[in-house]
Amino acid sequence: MAESNFVDYVKIYCRSGKGGRGSSHFRREKYIPKGGPDGGDGGRGGHVYLRGNRNYWTLLHLKYERHIMATNGESGSAKRSSGKDGEDRVIEVPCGTVVYDADTGEFICDVTEDGQQVMLLKGGRGGLGNWNFKTATNQAPRYSQPGEPAQERMVILQLKLLADVGLVGFPNAGKSTLLSVVSAAKPKIANYPFTTLEPNLGIVSYSDHRSFVMADIPGIIEGASEGKGLGLRFLRHIERNSLLLFMVPADADDIKKEYEILLGELVKYNPDLQDKTRVLAITKSDMLDDELIQALSEDLPEGIPYVFISSVVGKGILELKDLLWKELNKETFHEVERIVHKNMDVNTLVFDEEDFIIPIEEDDLDDDEYEEYEDWDEEEND
Repeated sequence: MAESNFVDYVKIYCRSGKGGRGSSHFRREKYIPKGGPDGGDGGRGGHVYLRGNRNYWTLLHLKYERHIMATNGESGSAKRSSGKDGEDRVIEVPCGTVVYDADTGEFICDVTEDGQQVMLLKGGRGGLGNWNFKTATNQAPRYSQPGEPAQERMVILQLKLLADVGLVGFPNAGKSTLLSVVSAAKPKIANYPFTTLEPNLGIVSYSDHRSFVMADIPGIIEGASEGKGLGLRFLRHIERNSLLLFMVPADADDIKKEYEILLGELVKYNPDLQDKTRVLAITKSDMLDDELIQALSEDLPEGIPYVFISSVVGKGILELKDLLWKELNKETFHEVERIVHKNMDVNTLVFDEEDFIIPIEEDDLDDDEYEEYEDWDEEEND
């Protein structure tokens, strides 16, 4: 798809259906003059659901559908006939979608699995008809219940890509080149910073028909957690990655310092990222001989598995795959489900259309107090 088609957050207005009113009808037949109340119940309003769909990888389909509304329940009628329930609305979203309240930034829910369905808004209950209120002392109730009102909410849907391995590095560290070598993905590659403007996913094949998913995240610079560069927008995708592969070029002035800067930006953005499994890859190492590799290895971060690679000549690629697969299958591996989603600062997102026109349905203007009943001679009941 075109680069402009990647949409990872969208703001939409959602409204469930309101419940139908109960009927205040009285049974009247030719030979049954005292039939009594028989007003039916109103139908419930439609619910609004979110459902994960693995066939979607972006929120583009919701960019042009800003109003999601379920239908209202129908009113009850005579002969204790209940009104029809409103139709539910199901919002299909890609796996990894997180929902926040657009006004407060409060975390609402998370959809991570294909087919997972979460109720976003509950439809209003239908009102009871007057036949529910008849008693021995009140044989002709002239009242019924109105339906419960609908629920409405402005929400922000934010996509956080689901991937096993996330590539973390400064611009021009060789992230896109590595992804193009180990998978069939074709990210844009050029010799200038911020060539990658959107995340790219690729499936990396491993031995015995096994595979894992790798995500190429746009380059991070110092200060990304404060909004510099592109980092603030795309750092959230790293939250979903099960393992972080830090990539630092071999010609860097200080490999350990660059690694610490990258890690520091992630921790500033979300302290929970510090608990994720990390692997270090020193890229562009085709220019290094064994003696220089040995010298550089002595000054690398402690406790982090590392490998020297060169995507251009294929050096260390197999070793990198083996290392990643080993780390991904550790018994103590960090699970994606442990991620704690924090409330969002809604001011950090910019939308094309901030002003949403809240639609008004004709059903919203009806008279819930309207009563449908025939005159009843109370003296005849005495």
